[in-house]
Amino acid sequence: MNWLPRPAEGTAWVAPSLLSADFADITADIADMTAAGADLLHLDVMDAHFVPNLTFGPFICAAVRRASDLPLDAHLMMTNPEQYLEPFAKAGIDGLTIHVEADAPVAETLARIGELGMKRGISLKPGTPVVEILPFLDQVDLVLVMTVQPGFGGQSFDQRGVEKIAELARRRDAGEGEFLINVDGGINDRTGARCREAGADILVSGSWLLKAEDRSKAAALLRG
Repeated sequence: MNWLPRPAEGTAWVAPSLLSADFADITADIADMTAAGADLLHLDVMDAHFVPNLTFGPFICAAVRRASDLPLDAHLMMTNPEQYLEPFAKAGIDGLTIHVEADAPVAETLARIGELGMKRGISLKPGTPVVEILPFLDQVDLVLVMTVQPGFGGQSFDQRGVEKIAELARRRDAGEGEFLINVDGGINDRTGARCREAGADILVSGSWLLKAEDRSKAAALLRG
């Protein structure tokens, strides 16, 4: 399994969101982002029910797996993610993140993700307080803080996410789990720096990174 340790202090891993890639030539974008310094690839899976948008499923994830050796982190914005864990494991996904707000039995679903050989992630929407995921911090390998409402790109960064990152970092330091802190939504060089300073380990960036004139420079700015 491909996965990443904690990054060096003051830095973050860079995760391009492939939802902003050119799907007519996605292998070229994957190769270009890898050359630019991407550390892992982020896959946004939306079911048009949990969020009002529809993207892709395990079939596309398997195609990305064939095109890249980087760790693949899939974010399931799905009402019933527990019904689809096996297909994502077979597609070669390394880390699978579910939402605490989904209808899934969270603890059981996280356990099954681990049994299938994937890293276990949990995510929360901007309006969901950190207290909602506290019972699961010792059961996950990653916490994904959403700094926009999940479902669409191009939204403004929600400052509440920085406060959540800082709280999660404090709780991790206090021994309440061993997990990477991931952040997604409105991430650019400025918002990314604020998230890094608060304790984020992974910065997911879509349109800002993929549309940059110099992707290598943009990735370096995110990494810190």
